[in-house]
Amino acid sequence: MRITKFGHACVRIEHAGTTVVVDPGAFSDPSAFAGADAVLITHEHFDHFEESRLRAALDADPALRVWTNTAVAAQLEGVARRVTVVGEGDAFELGAIGVSVHGEWHAEIHPDIPRVRNTGFLFDGRLFHPGDSFTLPPHTVDTLLLPIAAPWTKAAEVVDYVREAGPRRAVPVHEAVLSPLGFAVQTRLVGPEGPGAGAELTVLGEGESLELG
Repeated sequence: MRITKFGHACVRIEHAGTTVVVDPGAFSDPSAFAGADAVLITHEHFDHFEESRLRAALDADPALRVWTNTAVAAQLEGVARRVTVVGEGDAFELGAIGVSVHGEWHAEIHPDIPRVRNTGFLFDGRLFHPGDSFTLPPHTVDTLLLPIAAPWTKAAEVVDYVREAGPRRAVPVHEAVLSPLGFAVQTRLVGPEGPGAGAELTVLGEGESLELG
């Protein structure tokens, strides 16, 4: 399995001839859609779901399909037959990739801001994308896609999330809200120079890939 970073929270997953794109939002490179078999969207915020881009990708490729929650699906009127709604506890297969669904809600930004639905995806039991949440995978995973910074996080929570999830490796995502210096500070705290998150930290630049073995 290979993962490629396409900016912010968007990753492209390739395995055994199947290509899946997760969270191709407004801060992500639209080329992530090229050749994809499936698009998975964790929640409706624009940095994870950009409706016009997704519709353009669906128009360009009649075989492309979408898996997401009820809130996102409701915004895709006209292409509903190509959208599968999933939620906590569901499982499905995309080619040779098994996917299970975990979590229900976006992390709280502020008590006065309504929370939205959020859907985390676990791929082949070893790669977890939590979306905008600190949802724990159902078991220890090899690789955690780690929201490194957001309006709903603080550094201590990020470190403690990695500790509790217990992955072998953490790959930072959701970094577009940071300056380059801010990103360096955050990754230092989660990495070996910080208080200790208990996982290897692997930083991917945009367009860089990682083989999961």
